[in-house]
Amino acid sequence: MSHEPSGRLADGTRPATPENLFQRLQELGIPCETAHHPPVFTVEEAQAARSEMTGGHTKNLFLRNKKGRMWLLVCDEERKLDLKELGQKLEAGRFSFGSPDRLMQYLGVFPGAVSPFAVINDREGQVRLVLERSLLAIPELNFHPLDNSMTTRIATLDLIRFLEEVDHAPELVDLGLG
Repeated sequence: MSHEPSGRLADGTRPATPENLFQRLQELGIPCETAHHPPVFTVEEAQAARSEMTGGHTKNLFLRNKKGRMWLLVCDEERKLDLKELGQKLEAGRFSFGSPDRLMQYLGVFPGAVSPFAVINDREGQVRLVLERSLLAIPELNFHPLDNSMTTRIATLDLIRFLEEVDHAPELVDLGLG
């Protein structure tokens, strides 16, 4: 089954497909397991769709500041965030959510499909990846593989290795207890 995104990246090329992602993971010797489900767009919808999926679950926020710099924040799905505090913590100034067009241009995905796997499309390194440090304590994590009708489970350390291989070693941040 082919999942061709209809958008284009900032450089005019087509974004990677889930099949491209799975091929890259295989080339790196990184095992993963993928489940198919109806498309989900929110944490609540994902919680309802996942049934028996083990491993940690996250929310993934595509953010930008007033200067146009961009971040992808990966944190626990239950994390309550204050964008003003987060902007201060990351020395970014005021954050807002990136637009769907910007999301497609830089990460090659649509809203609802955002995940750290999407940095495979950020070949120019325009998006800073920030990972909540506490996620490292969870052996396996689940993410959409560039398509919100699938969820892929990957070992946390393999995720870090993948991110390093695509030149997006994550910045680890403590987000507190809330």
